[in-house]
Amino acid sequence: MLSIALPKGSLEEQTLLLFSEADLAVRKSSRAYNPTIDDPRISSVKILRPQEIPLYVADGYFDLGISGHDWVSESGADVIEVAELPYAKTGTGVVKMVLAVCDDSPVRSAVDIQPGSRITTEFPNTTRAFFGDLGIPVEVSYSYGATEAKVPELMDALVDLTETGSTLRQNGLRIVDVILESTTRLLANRAAWEDPVKRPAIEEIRTLLLGVIEARGRVLLSMNVPGPKLDSVISVLPAMKRPTVNQLYGSDDYEIMTVADKATVNILIPQLKSAGAEDILEIPIAKIVR
Repeated sequence: MLSIALPKGSLEEQTLLLFSEADLAVRKSSRAYNPTIDDPRISSVKILRPQEIPLYVADGYFDLGISGHDWVSESGADVIEVAELPYAKTGTGVVKMVLAVCDDSPVRSAVDIQPGSRITTEFPNTTRAFFGDLGIPVEVSYSYGATEAKVPELMDALVDLTETGSTLRQNGLRIVDVILESTTRLLANRAAWEDPVKRPAIEEIRTLLLGVIEARGRVLLSMNVPGPKLDSVISVLPAMKRPTVNQLYGSDDYEIMTVADKATVNILIPQLKSAGAEDILEIPIAKIVR
């Protein structure tokens, strides 16, 4: 029913992991660019460069695609951004498109860039629009890679993506402005989104993917609590809304369940124990569907 384009390169590993955790495992064969997903809603899969995916989705070659918002912006593709999927090769999944100059440059922000400056980038359309809005005429050159190596000998500044800025700093470059922030997106072709058969399938795929994203970094805590200690334990509990509390059959004790951030349970579990909780279980969560 649905054709989908998935990104190769830096996003590929994390995309395949996301789909696997969503029970939509991508199975590769000897034809690496034409894998399959064993799901009745997905008829075909292709792995392509993320730069190309927004336009292919817009033109109807695919019903769905995974790519960054940065490439949607750069290509001007007319697509529906069905969901934000904040993941990347590393980190939180938020990347920044930045303007950077050499460390010893007098430039402190984009407005300091001199007319006629040479800017190297893989995002020429976005870069031209950015400086056009500032009213600064610049020479924009497309970069085929090794963008950092071209400043300052060949170019005056660069526009590139970064998660932490560490690679830029290692190359003696300094960020002076942020042009946009980007995350990975689930994209849909407009005609497919309006199709009464395809639309529910797209929404179901979105639900599965977002369920995995929502569950990442969280665990389910289950514990038994004596009746007199109930309020004390609840007072230290985190919860998505409110904890679930059930009285145990034939007892004055209670079972409490709640969702907690994995990063905090090393502090939380001893606090719960001190407050009176017993038989505490920490359970991994595969999906959270709101």
